Amino acid sequence: MLGRVFKAYDVRGTYPDLLTDHMAWQIGCGVSKYLLEDAAEAGETTPMMKNIVVGRDMRTSSPKLSDELIRGITGNHGSVIDLGLCDTPMIYFAINHLDCAGGVMVTASHNPPQYNGFKVSKRKAKPVGETTGLAEVRKNAAMVDKGHEPQGGTTLEARDLWEPYKEHVLSFLDLGAYTDDKPMRIVVDASNGMAGTALPKIFGRRGMHTPGLEIVELNFDNSKGEFVHEPNPLVASNLVQLQERVVSEGAQLGLCFDGDADRCVAVDEKGEIIPCDIMTALLAPHFLGRRPGAAVVYDLRSTKAVAEEIEKAGGEALRGRVGHVFMKQLLAENRGVFGGELSGHFYFARNFNADSGVIAMATFLTVLAASGSPMSEMVKPIKRYVQSGEINFENEEKDAAIEAVQDEYGDRADVDFLDGITIDCFDDEGWWVNIRKSNTEPLLRLNAEAKDRATLDRMVEEISAMLGTRVDH
Repeated sequence: MLGRVFKAYDVRGTYPDLLTDHMAWQIGCGVSKYLLEDAAEAGETTPMMKNIVVGRDMRTSSPKLSDELIRGITGNHGSVIDLGLCDTPMIYFAINHLDCAGGVMVTASHNPPQYNGFKVSKRKAKPVGETTGLAEVRKNAAMVDKGHEPQGGTTLEARDLWEPYKEHVLSFLDLGAYTDDKPMRIVVDASNGMAGTALPKIFGRRGMHTPGLEIVELNFDNSKGEFVHEPNPLVASNLVQLQERVVSEGAQLGLCFDGDADRCVAVDEKGEIIPCDIMTALLAPHFLGRRPGAAVVYDLRSTKAVAEEIEKAGGEALRGRVGHVFMKQLLAENRGVFGGELSGHFYFARNFNADSGVIAMATFLTVLAASGSPMSEMVKPIKRYVQSGEINFENEEKDAAIEAVQDEYGDRADVDFLDGITIDCFDDEGWWVNIRKSNTEPLLRLNAEAKDRATLDRMVEEISAMLGTRVDH
């Protein structure tokens, strides 16, 4: 049963049929064993390295799952610092701020309310995925049910870290000439998730504790664990309420968070959604101005304009695999300054190379304030190419389809296999595509870009015929 809830990057399932309280206890045991052994192998023997931080989101199942997880951790030699209700990025902050062995966030992120799960991080908030420790956690957890009852109970301590966390986040914010008399007005949709807890703690209700900022709040109530709309800001229909409110309020920016507030998507003053790769390109010069020549990482589905803007600002553009495990690793290994992913994750060197929705918000506001221009005008020159967005295709023979695409176009294009297959004819023919396999479904995912609409439409039609049955969500 445990294998059904362990995914590539986290643990997730519907509660209580797939993910049970008993599993939460097992996973707590498995997490404790793995994180403590990982710290010991790294030579980390400080007293704080017995500690594992735990936080939870607003879902109705989270308190019970958190309790059982903690019971497993403390029953298997780990000490727990319980942060209570918090956003996922606070876990990353707490691990580093307190110098702990790792941490676990009880959340199902953007999934519907009947889901829940666990995001695990190790020392220095490094992500724990299938190939970076989650397989060991699963094995350890499964062993508990085979008569290997853990021994050696330790301690539990509740701690409030909102004040130092607030200070950390606000270190990224500079509203420049905006004042209480003339504030920057923005609309924020918390999606009934943890942004509804985090933003008032950091910026004050409606931004009242942050000079120069006025926040119009949407869907900040997370007390019932229910959602007015799905807490996934990548789905355009979930942004309609925000778009309409930005226009009606005459706001300068709109922001929408996912359920655990590690992702943030922006809407300009006209109510137009700003793709996250465009935001990556917009923010890169801001960070490169502070660390000239540094690397900026971006996921390989991004518009060509991202690399062009990075290089124009004097930075090193590093293309990475999709997924926070790979993006964080690439940023750390290359001592990069910033990174962005099409999914709305933004990564910051000064945030332990980790992603944060609230720090992304602070940075968006800082760049907007410094420009003196409307957001729509700032992003307009970056939107110079035409993108397809991600298109899914049902296909039981995924490898064969990818091979067929390679055979068809490989001789006339640059081809790489960093993540799926990328066929790049951009310089010669004005287009490129990436095709990736889903880890969990019989799906192929196509992303395409061209210098003009006619070329894009032609290539998407050509390549789609080789990929299977199109799925329109």
